[in-house]
Amino acid sequence: MKRLVILGTGGNCLDILEAVRSINAASPKYECIGFLDDAPERQGRSFLGVPVLGPLEKASTLKDAVFVNGIGSPGSYLRKPEIIARTGVPKERFETIVHPSAQVSASATLGPGTVVLQNATIAAQARVGSHTIILPNSVLSHDDVVGDYTCIAGGVCVSGAVSIGRCCYLGGNCSIREEVTIGDGSMVGIGSIVLHDIPPGSVYVGNPARFLRSAT
Repeated sequence: MKRLVILGTGGNCLDILEAVRSINAASPKYECIGFLDDAPERQGRSFLGVPVLGPLEKASTLKDAVFVNGIGSPGSYLRKPEIIARTGVPKERFETIVHPSAQVSASATLGPGTVVLQNATIAAQARVGSHTIILPNSVLSHDDVVGDYTCIAGGVCVSGAVSIGRCCYLGGNCSIREEVTIGDGSMVGIGSIVLHDIPPGSVYVGNPARFLRSAT
């Protein structure tokens, strides 16, 4: 079995651990040996029976391990490239984790380090980049394109042929109309309805979604 380390200890990280355990229930594939987290108060603790091995920088010393990232809240999603780069781990040592209940089309593609959680659906010819996380019950429709480091929260519905940029955050239960483009580094608020393109680095909220502020 592959020795797996999860970056972070937040809720998404625990969901990743449970996805791994569901994968193993069908066919043992991973031994989750620990988490890495920079928070001093989390050192020496265990979460769901798995220990925190140290800060992110320790990743470079775990030569026989593979990794997956769970860090990426509404407050930190723009820093995901920096967080992952700090580990010094090459791209090929990041695992793509798909919960057994998720439905992923055979014609869809998922990049290294991407996570697809419970009951998510990824339809025909969708393309998802690296280090993206798709939370439970979300739908990516046919021909959608999702950039690296993006987070799609729970219950999001993305219509067909949508382009979502790099380092975006789509809040829970938002909906995106077909053929819309969401620019790099943008955030869509919880429950928002996006009918038109969103420029890079913007936060949009509401029904229909409107500009609220810059994302930085």
